[in-house]
Amino acid sequence: MAVALLVTVGACSSDEPELSFSGTPAAPPHAAIRPSAPQDDRDRALIDFYRAWKDEYVHEDCGDGAYQIYSPDAAYPFVSEAQGYGLTIAAMMSRADPDARDLFDGLLTYVLDHPSTRTPDLMAAEQDGDCVDKAGGDSATDGDMDIAYGLLLADRLWGSDGDVDYRDLAVKRIRAVKARTVNPSTDLMLLGDWDTTVDAQLYATTRTSDWMPYYFRVFRDATGDDAWSTVADAHQRAVADLRDPGTGLLPDFARTTGDGIEPVRGKVLETANDGDYSFNACRVPWRLGTDAVLTGDPSSTSAARTIDAWFRSTTGGDPGRVGSGYRLDGTREDADASNAFWAPLAVSAMTDPDGQRWLDALWTKLAANDVERGNYYGDTIQLQVMLLLAGRYLTV
Repeated sequence: MAVALLVTVGACSSDEPELSFSGTPAAPPHAAIRPSAPQDDRDRALIDFYRAWKDEYVHEDCGDGAYQIYSPDAAYPFVSEAQGYGLTIAAMMSRADPDARDLFDGLLTYVLDHPSTRTPDLMAAEQDGDCVDKAGGDSATDGDMDIAYGLLLADRLWGSDGDVDYRDLAVKRIRAVKARTVNPSTDLMLLGDWDTTVDAQLYATTRTSDWMPYYFRVFRDATGDDAWSTVADAHQRAVADLRDPGTGLLPDFARTTGDGIEPVRGKVLETANDGDYSFNACRVPWRLGTDAVLTGDPSSTSAARTIDAWFRSTTGGDPGRVGSGYRLDGTREDADASNAFWAPLAVSAMTDPDGQRWLDALWTKLAANDVERGNYYGDTIQLQVMLLLAGRYLTV
């Protein structure tokens, strides 16, 4: 018989409630291995990091009743990617944080206040410090995918019969993502709903960190639209065709051509490293690893395990030796450590039955790492990785 787990974490000030998890943790069902650390230690590390993350990145800068996830290291202080992350985090942490639903609804208020100028059921990608939409007010694909998943979680947790119909909002967003941000010729994700038809090269460009096969499966089940299976299959073929055969690494951006798919060359959207394993593709081990450990899909498992094995080998099993930028052949371009790069490897590490020591080293580094002022991107990725490793990731 399952026994509910209640873990009380840390001493708190008198005006700050203690946080503790209720309910039985849900280990990823297809993980080959899990961290050796006891469950209460993993919960404690997760909650401590979450509290620090909230203190640093949750803002109330844009009107009564609205919360925002602040992204000082992004192009603008508020971006849809951050709000999508925030919604999923708030929903998953609701089993520990009594204020999580208020956070979720406040973030949702902000999301709904900033629709894309092209597609009202998607979110404008970027806002400035005055909470004004910038850069044309169109969408970014990954932000809306996370927003949709967060809404599905909210429907599971709290139902949709109250003031907010979370499920209806989720289904509308999923349909808009499919209609406006899936390339109908390739079934690969577009960069957003902005008018890339005027630039054939950008229209043929896709960002590998938007390749989230677990979400594709969830979206199919939520809408009953089998086209999402076609989308999932297309992305798995693209992973197999694009990844470096030795390292398994994928580039930040790729482009479809008449001959298939290939890494972009030079700066296409962000930096001269757009064709390398850089600050977008660093999320790939997390996204593909999530699908592998939650569904057991053999394609995702193979891709995640290849990346994991290469990093484990090239670092000698020391997470402190993971750099923050690589060419696809494994040449390290930046030796600086960033949790945006090493944290996602903890998810792919769960796919490898021979990697227990490596996974435990990664967990130890995660548990010891502190939220760093100004490091929204790495810290927010790390928090979501910790949810998976602690068995506190919620599925729909």
